[in-house]
Amino acid sequence: MEAIQMTNDKCQMRDGKSLSLFHLLDPEVLANPYPLYRRLRSEAPVHWDPYLHAWVVTRYADVVTVLHHFSANRTPTPEQFAAMGLPKLGPIAQMMTRQMLFMDAPAHTRLRGLASMAFTPARVEVLRSHIRAILDDLMAPLLRAGRMDVIGDLAAPLPAIVTAEMLGVPTSDCDRLKAWSADFAEVLGNFQHNPDRASRTLKCVEEMTVYFREAIRRLKAEPRAGLINSFMTAELDGDRLTEDEIIANCIVTMVGGQETTT
Repeated sequence: MEAIQMTNDKCQMRDGKSLSLFHLLDPEVLANPYPLYRRLRSEAPVHWDPYLHAWVVTRYADVVTVLHHFSANRTPTPEQFAAMGLPKLGPIAQMMTRQMLFMDAPAHTRLRGLASMAFTPARVEVLRSHIRAILDDLMAPLLRAGRMDVIGDLAAPLPAIVTAEMLGVPTSDCDRLKAWSADFAEVLGNFQHNPDRASRTLKCVEEMTVYFREAIRRLKAEPRAGLINSFMTAELDGDRLTEDEIIANCIVTMVGGQETTT
């Protein structure tokens, strides 16, 4: 029965009349997605997308309603992944349930309160000067060359280096962090229909977890300014973040810092 359902879903997605965001994987549609968006708004403004396995809401008023009245706590649980035939993805679900992005109050309020202590005005000012220095270093050879690829030479490396600096890990690790971020972001919402990508993301999550756990161990021995250390030392009314919460929210910060700026 599940195989039949998945086959039907795939047929629906390949059908030219389908409104699935699956079509954004087509380079021609991606180059001009606005006809698809117009159809979504006019024909199915609240649309169940079998590819994303989620509801897609496209009208402004409806989006505002969703943001104000519906729960953000929609992260698939390990049990839900098992029901979808993907029990191996349980560790991804377990990690995502610790990220403030997927929480409602009071859990979100608690985590946000502790995390906000990492973004003090003094820390932001330090980051500002570091970002300027990073930008100067990136621009120097480009100015000498008299030409540049805005994406390849600046927009891609800058957020990767800044993210490493912000986290408090070696900037020499920026390429590895960027690759992990791309793998993690690519599979979000696509677990059901991209098992190969999901497997790669599972490996990526395992590697990131080991990486940040080791970073925490090093910072306990030799503290260094950065988000990880700020998470480690944040305390509010005697409450502190657990190591797993620190790792999960370092990952979501890293991914958000790179995938939304490149």
